[in-house]
Amino acid sequence: MNTQPDNTTIPLRFNEQGLVPVIVQDAETGEVLMMAWANAEAIRLTSLTGAAHYYSRSRQKLWKKGEESGHTQQVKEILVDCDEDTLLYKVIQTGAACHTGYKSCFHRTLNGTVTQKQLVRPEDVYTK
Repeated sequence: MNTQPDNTTIPLRFNEQGLVPVIVQDAETGEVLMMAWANAEAIRLTSLTGAAHYYSRSRQKLWKKGEESGHTQQVKEILVDCDEDTLLYKVIQTGAACHTGYKSCFHRTLNGTVTQKQLVRPEDVYTK
């Protein structure tokens, strides 16, 4: 599937599932916050609204960052890599970017050392 968002001029290269990976970076500090997937509609909505939208592979649906948690991402810039198959969202993050309650999803070393303080407990934010 290779449907392009209607508001792009660069021909993005989607994978077989119609998705591209999105690396999310704090626009002010440069810290990498998370990685998610986006389809053409998520990219279109992100570009249109300035609010980060993604595609959940497990739930098979679009989602807006912060729709449940209130921990939103205001997208300041969208960059495309040289192969046109990965995006970089530079964002202003409100609250935790990680669903486990940390500012960044990259909060552990390979040996399991936690490198950040947990901002919120997931059970206090998310409902099942």
